[in-house]
Amino acid sequence: MGNPTDNLWMHFTRMGAYRDGNVPTIVRGDGSYIWDADGKRYLDGLAGLFVVNAGHGRQELAQAAFKQASELAYFPLWSYAHPKAVELAERIATLTPGDLNRVFFTTGGSEAVETAWKLARAYFKRVGQPLRHKAVSRYIAYHGTSMGALSITGIPPFKVDFEPLVPGGIKVPNANFYRAPEFCREDEAAFGLWAADEIERAILREGPETVACVFLEPVQNAGGCLPPPVGYFQRVREICDRYGVLLVSDEVICSWGRLGEYFGAQRYGYQPDIITTAKGLTSGYSPLGAMIASDRLIEPFLADGQMFAHGVTFGGHPVSCAVALANLDIFEREDLIGHVQRHTAAFRATLEKLYDLPIVGDVRGDGFFFGIELVKDTTTRETFTDAESERILRGFLSHALFDAGLYCRADDRGDPVIQLSPPLIAEQQQFDEIEQILRDVLTKAWTLL
Repeated sequence: MGNPTDNLWMHFTRMGAYRDGNVPTIVRGDGSYIWDADGKRYLDGLAGLFVVNAGHGRQELAQAAFKQASELAYFPLWSYAHPKAVELAERIATLTPGDLNRVFFTTGGSEAVETAWKLARAYFKRVGQPLRHKAVSRYIAYHGTSMGALSITGIPPFKVDFEPLVPGGIKVPNANFYRAPEFCREDEAAFGLWAADEIERAILREGPETVACVFLEPVQNAGGCLPPPVGYFQRVREICDRYGVLLVSDEVICSWGRLGEYFGAQRYGYQPDIITTAKGLTSGYSPLGAMIASDRLIEPFLADGQMFAHGVTFGGHPVSCAVALANLDIFEREDLIGHVQRHTAAFRATLEKLYDLPIVGDVRGDGFFFGIELVKDTTTRETFTDAESERILRGFLSHALFDAGLYCRADDRGDPVIQLSPPLIAEQQQFDEIEQILRDVLTKAWTLL
């Protein structure tokens, strides 16, 4: 095999860093571990990309794909159905909260988000509110890379090369309690109400008659696993109801057990109008996503002559649907939801041991989804300069953690963090391994400041 970068254009990658061809190449996975082309083993502390929830090497999922491809490899859902899509949609509907019973399949998360915004716009046109087209989302939040989803995403550097984007993306503060404003830094409930009320203020500034939807992750990924403050989602639900705005729970990461429930909305006790999902739905063994909508949102499209004029070629692919069904069988048989619930406290407690390091400012998250915010001073919470972040995160941590045998994410979209999201089968042995590698590498990183 020649230089991998001669032809392969990797995603979100500084390609110039691999001119010498020294690209990490992963060839095998089993359980919570992966192996590279040289035979070295690594703990997969990110479940691929928050994806491989059931763990690597599941022959049952591979066999489900083989069996389905042998029977019906492909057929579209454009005016036709196939059995696996019907069965999976029914099964998903039994797991969703409330009346979210309408499942529109995509191939991934960005498409699911794009679909949700398009549905919100089309729905309001059909119910006599044609001005409603805007989408509210949070600063630093990541919602995808297609043009609509990117317009909802709140990470400015990801947008610059592609502007002008789709108009109507409105941004509000995120729910990082560690970085809360001074007036509510000691009161989580007060911070939650303030952050939620910022959504109301944005709606009022824009004009409620122009706002279609609010996109929120149960735990915000970018920025470092930001869990909702107490009362936050309940207040947001009240605000959306007050102004007739749809609440979209973007659960591309936060569904399928990542937070210890099938859906993050269930974990935090709120009822969305739409859920977007992907990743763990198949545990990554085949691409699949979905937008799951309330029954009332399909009603205008059930009238004679009406159509939601949207679709993707591979949405609801038969092989992917078969894999998803087998994946959910594993979830039920092995009680992966219960496993996460039983082990969340231990995972948190193991990571919190790192508080004795002077570089660790905050450990936060939920389920099997945690972030560790790195700081220069734990008392003042002073963060790194851009140059320091470049040197510490990209220049050292990303490579050093991987070299030490841990695949995870060192990220500075917002404040510098390390993100951890292991397969849902992980146990104390893996938690301890994560903590030990982090301890060793972060101790070395501190000396570079």
